[in-house]
Amino acid sequence: MEKDLEKQLQIIGMGTEDILTMKELEIIVGDSIIKNNPLKVKLGLDPTAPDIHLGHTVVLNKLRQFQDLGHNAVLIIGDYTARIGDPSGRSSLRPELSNKEIDRNAKTYMKQAFKILDPEKTELVKNSEWLKNLSFEDILGLTSRFTVARMLERDDFKKRFKGNLPIAIMEFMYPIMQAYDSVAVEADVELGGTDQRFNLLMGRELQKDMGQKPQIAVTMPILAGTDGTEKMSKSLGNYIGVSEKPSEIFGKVMSIPDNIMTDYFKLLTRLRPEEIFDIEEDIKKGSANPSIAKRKLSRIIIEYLYSSDDAEKAEKEFDLIFKRKEIPEDIEKFNLKGKIAGNSRIWIVKLLVDSGMAKSNGEARRLISQGAVKINGKKVEDENLELEIDSLNEKILQRGKRHFKKIMTV
Repeated sequence: MEKDLEKQLQIIGMGTEDILTMKELEIIVGDSIIKNNPLKVKLGLDPTAPDIHLGHTVVLNKLRQFQDLGHNAVLIIGDYTARIGDPSGRSSLRPELSNKEIDRNAKTYMKQAFKILDPEKTELVKNSEWLKNLSFEDILGLTSRFTVARMLERDDFKKRFKGNLPIAIMEFMYPIMQAYDSVAVEADVELGGTDQRFNLLMGRELQKDMGQKPQIAVTMPILAGTDGTEKMSKSLGNYIGVSEKPSEIFGKVMSIPDNIMTDYFKLLTRLRPEEIFDIEEDIKKGSANPSIAKRKLSRIIIEYLYSSDDAEKAEKEFDLIFKRKEIPEDIEKFNLKGKIAGNSRIWIVKLLVDSGMAKSNGEARRLISQGAVKINGKKVEDENLELEIDSLNEKILQRGKRHFKKIMTV
């Protein structure tokens, strides 16, 4: 029993930022082993956007570790809390989402979340199942258990209050609603990022106040993006999307700085702690090439999200492009025919935008000035270049080292 307990605590603790409290966790894990009674581990996700990136999967990977240890995962889709939006880290009220947007986002979230989680071992629920049935009397009862002073202990509320920025009463409801989720599912453990610490502790307080055993709060670090400094974010362009093509994921993981690679192993894989320690030590000693370890990391991540075959193909494509400087075989086609509109020539900037290689004319010009655009391997240097459309059929348009489109004009 002691060895099982030690093993579980080691795996659960790996990569975590904080466990509140470790002593309580040791007690409930030990009790679950003795009684063969799995813990109920809760994770809530608000479908406020249609896609997730690897930064979002940090807590999903931790939840999967709990599943692999034999515990029960409860994945709560915050279709009701999403109507408010988590105020964590916000300086203003989030824009309200329609029910249609929330439902659409939830479907995408589930498809992507189950790339990480074992669907057979996951209890999937929506918090509207209990929150929408609360009467006004019930809500008043919940709000009476917390004070304004307690709410203003939260960093984002505190900053906004001191800065004389508005805080909607509705936003105070968010952590209360999330806390009630823990009561509704009788969670033993709740997972979240470090920015969720306040919400998780609110869950502990409410459970205790309502006669339940308080949950253990396990917080996970915020994953750095591919730049190695800022947190992974779509708005910063340093993200790796879980639905991106395997070849794109492989190339992006290979581009991360060496100094954050160990964090990626800890937060995005389910390797044993001793395996990660050995990788880290070998790199420190200089007995292992960081790029070899990064290849392993890339393959593991793609295997989780897709398959081992996809990981192998992605690695081969990476070698084709970066080692042999060749063009990959499987290239997405772009049909220029529908964009011609009777013209015989096309501006290179328009070609880049129409093909999806650039988001705007300004970005297209910037890519050209940086020498990042090629046609059939020849660098484009003139942003005013106009091309004969007939001459472009089956030519390869390239942006940077990893992005290719085959132009079709017939």
